[in-house]
Amino acid sequence: MLHHLRKYQMKLFFLLLLSSTLFSFSNNVKFKILDIYELKQQHDKKTISELSALAYRDKILYALSDKGLLYHFKLKIEDKKIKDIELLKAYKLRNKKAKRFSKKKRDAEGLALYKDGVLVSFEGKNRVLFVSFEGIKKDKITLHKELRDNSDFVSSNKGLESVAYSKKYGVLTIPELPLKRRDVHYHYLFAKDKVWKFQAKGAVTDIVMMDDERVMVLLREFSYFKRGRKSRIVTFNLKECKEENLCKVETLALLDSQKGDVVENFEGLTKITENLYLMVSDDNDSWFQKTLFVLFEIRN
Repeated sequence: MLHHLRKYQMKLFFLLLLSSTLFSFSNNVKFKILDIYELKQQHDKKTISELSALAYRDKILYALSDKGLLYHFKLKIEDKKIKDIELLKAYKLRNKKAKRFSKKKRDAEGLALYKDGVLVSFEGKNRVLFVSFEGIKKDKITLHKELRDNSDFVSSNKGLESVAYSKKYGVLTIPELPLKRRDVHYHYLFAKDKVWKFQAKGAVTDIVMMDDERVMVLLREFSYFKRGRKSRIVTFNLKECKEENLCKVETLALLDSQKGDVVENFEGLTKITENLYLMVSDDNDSWFQKTLFVLFEIRN
């Protein structure tokens, strides 16, 4: 096999730690870590790194790299455990003429299934593209008017970190941090012609639709002074957002390295089945960080 993926060496140790900190009850919803994989893999003699987003359909796991690469993996889950992940293909993100995007335009961050391809959101040159499964641009998505000017984002590295698709609401995205003109105490979810807001600590790294109305959001916090890191997963129901489209947030899980939790740079989420979800960490192309796949379950 050209590509090798092995189990995390300290899997049992980390499962014990994570299950103790991420086994919580929130309005009768149970959240539990089921399995962890560490990616140790090379492709064409180049290490696969900086995975920032996931999407899943028919046993194929799509993974996006900050470097502008779209990976296809075959995902095998048995008895709520990850048995195997096999790399099938790797494609460079390219324009309609099949030319690779320039370095300044390929900072891909968000991924979602859409029609016969995927949606990809970008930082730097903030935009959302409809892309084929082979990485070729099909179309550019028209976004909310507030998202069309790069100068309205707080920085070039705090852009469209996430994207999702809803049959009811269309293409959805959340900037990593609130736009300059918006209240910094809230995060804002944008559809083409509508905006919702919610309160949650941290910077948004991904969103996924749990169903037609419920949204799951992954956030991260980092303290340079304490060298601490937190990852948080929250949900809210768009149908229940009331005055000024303010959504009531429910926290499902919180990892805090200052409390002894094992926290990597978790950036990507995807739904596997009705109650199973997969999360991935971005190793920042560093020997000191890991690419972890974390399988977790939500049960009512």
